[in-house]
Amino acid sequence: MVALALLLNGCMISRPEPAPRPPARTTPKPAPTRPTAPPSRAAAPAQRTDWVARRVVPAAVVTPQGRFHIVKAGETGIAIARAYGLTWRDLIAYNGLKEPFVLRVGQRLRLSPQFTPPPAQPPQTLEQRARAFELSIDDVMTGGQPAAPASRPAANRPATGASADPPPAPLPAVTGTAPAFRWPLPGRIISGFGPKAGGRFNDGVNLKANPGEAVRAAGDGVVAYAGDAIPGFGNLLLVKHAGGWVSAYAHNEALLVARGARVKAGEAIARAGQSGAVAEPQLHFELRRGRTPVDPAKVIGGR
Repeated sequence: MVALALLLNGCMISRPEPAPRPPARTTPKPAPTRPTAPPSRAAAPAQRTDWVARRVVPAAVVTPQGRFHIVKAGETGIAIARAYGLTWRDLIAYNGLKEPFVLRVGQRLRLSPQFTPPPAQPPQTLEQRARAFELSIDDVMTGGQPAAPASRPAANRPATGASADPPPAPLPAVTGTAPAFRWPLPGRIISGFGPKAGGRFNDGVNLKANPGEAVRAAGDGVVAYAGDAIPGFGNLLLVKHAGGWVSAYAHNEALLVARGARVKAGEAIARAGQSGAVAEPQLHFELRRGRTPVDPAKVIGGR
């Protein structure tokens, strides 16, 4: 029995033990990652959002060299061209502009092709000067008001918001009835009211004057204009009176009152002279009711 057991044991095939399986591999889930920042670069300049294109108002400057526009803040080249009825290409050509076509505030832009100035003309006679500067007092009344000054930039504006440069004050009111007018000086009439040679018309009278002689207000009123910006009239004063009347005093040597001043009848407001287009010392004097010139001799009398 023992031998049989041994025989059986010897006949049994010895099988190796199966190799142990390696432990199952589990793929770990990738940990959540934060997006990586792009490579650092210099920050781009902030884009301005407060720029507003400015509407271009035609206001050409006329010189012997041609017509020009002065570039103002907020204006663009195309807007300037359109305001004057030009194409942008015209403006480029007239001014020799180069890319990138950046205009500068204060730059003069030519509005027409260059041209050859006309030959010099001989000096004008006094009559020619008078004709060249012929204007009516009505032109001065309607177009001689002072322009309001430009407001300062917000950065320079006072904290209260008030403008540091207030606009010109309105003229004081003139109320009541028309005054009894008087002559502004005693000199005789050297050029009367009405039609003159050459199709001209005198809207007032011209009185002979001595240089420096006092020119007196024809009635109570308020000075509406005082200046020498109209060459033909020289030093000129306009006074508004009650009842819609206006008196004018031209060719003065000097002015003694300013715009907005209240004056009384007989008050000295100027000194007579020979300024403007006149050949001798005199005073051009007008009376107007509304916008209509009236013969002073018929209103005041005594001449």
